[in-house]
Amino acid sequence: MAEIREQSVKSLLVAGRVNRKELSTATAFVVVHGGDNYLVTNWHVVAGRHPHDGRALHSSGAVPDELSVLHNVAGKLGEWRASIEPLYDEDDDPLWFEHPTHGRAVDVVALPLTKTRGVQLYPYDPSNPGPSIVYGPSEALSIIGFPFGMTGGGALGIWVQGFVATEPAVDFADLPCLLVDGRTRPGQSGSPVIAYRPSGYQTEEANIVVTGQPAERFIGVYSGRISEESDLGFVWKASALLDILNGQQRGPFPTVGSI
Repeated sequence: MAEIREQSVKSLLVAGRVNRKELSTATAFVVVHGGDNYLVTNWHVVAGRHPHDGRALHSSGAVPDELSVLHNVAGKLGEWRASIEPLYDEDDDPLWFEHPTHGRAVDVVALPLTKTRGVQLYPYDPSNPGPSIVYGPSEALSIIGFPFGMTGGGALGIWVQGFVATEPAVDFADLPCLLVDGRTRPGQSGSPVIAYRPSGYQTEEANIVVTGQPAERFIGVYSGRISEESDLGFVWKASALLDILNGQQRGPFPTVGSI
């Protein structure tokens, strides 16, 4: 397994479930912040609702009450096992944290992980995203997830390339996100987005070209296309994820559905 890139195992296949019945699949990944482990994915994945109008995404009207997470088994790279993470406490209040200013308008959540015994975590660190790789308009980003719930063998993530479509220094629609142009599909919601350069990169500060070992920079969280007709999709910036982790704010949410 030494030939497998670590980024392929960092992305985790998740499924939203209610009453132990699967509603949908998506992508998530782990971050460590303040010594605690969090599962990061989209608000619409855990809520089962559209973040703009609150309508249920499943045709039955059901929304999940737990996530099944396919984790890497500790000490056995290339093996995975499912763990169940609850989404609500005993009072039916959400367990996830959302953006302290924009709420669900920032389609990202951080769910404290409770089931980590026997699993190996490969976290990203949004407070230390990596070298200052330039990633301006037209430059490539990698979106690593599970389109249509498919894997790249075992439970390895599938790499999809997109291209930066808006200026990263400017917030799109006055929210902490940028747009990427890529052929993404359902199931990639919640994917980590990275600037991956296998043989060299240009730095932001001094326009220095660095060659040699592969390098990556964590950019943010993918959450889906702006419309079904478009290839443009949202990438929520690493800064937005840091706001969520620092804010530790749980949000209000409609009643859990059932099927």
